[in-house]
Amino acid sequence: MTIILKNKHTLIYKDFEFKCSIGLNGLSHQKKEGDKKTPKGTFSLGALYYRSDRQIKPETKLKTIKIKKKMGWCDDPNHRKYNQLVNYVKKIKCEKLFRKDSKYDFLIPINYNTSHVKKNNGSAIFIHLTKNYRKTLGCIALKKSDLLILIKLIDNKTKIKII
Repeated sequence: MTIILKNKHTLIYKDFEFKCSIGLNGLSHQKKEGDKKTPKGTFSLGALYYRSDRQIKPETKLKTIKIKKKMGWCDDPNHRKYNQLVNYVKKIKCEKLFRKDSKYDFLIPINYNTSHVKKNNGSAIFIHLTKNYRKTLGCIALKKSDLLILIKLIDNKTKIKII
């Protein structure tokens, strides 16, 4: 089955519709690092990462990974680990996953630019949490209650189609 981003505000899976937010500058087939656009296309999903110090392990068929303090996602196009999970150190420019806010209490990486990584084509594209539906830096954001419903429904074969 496929999750479909119907428009800039609606994510659909089977009979469920979820309000969401996307990148500040809309959608693009020509995603570039830092452009604040959500990439268009059909992508597989990664594991569910979650903050076990704040949340109980949710009910899901996805593989789950506890977010640890030193986890980051490299967004430095010149680094050999670009667009990959890394141990956070100040020498590596990356998106910290263990945050003070709750945005990444649950997150699912969208496998965009991951199998044949291209420098500057964008990184750290996730489905993550929002409280106010503010535009993102390129991710798709849902309210916690909606994300918890979605992760009960999907599995490791689910794809996301962003059109």
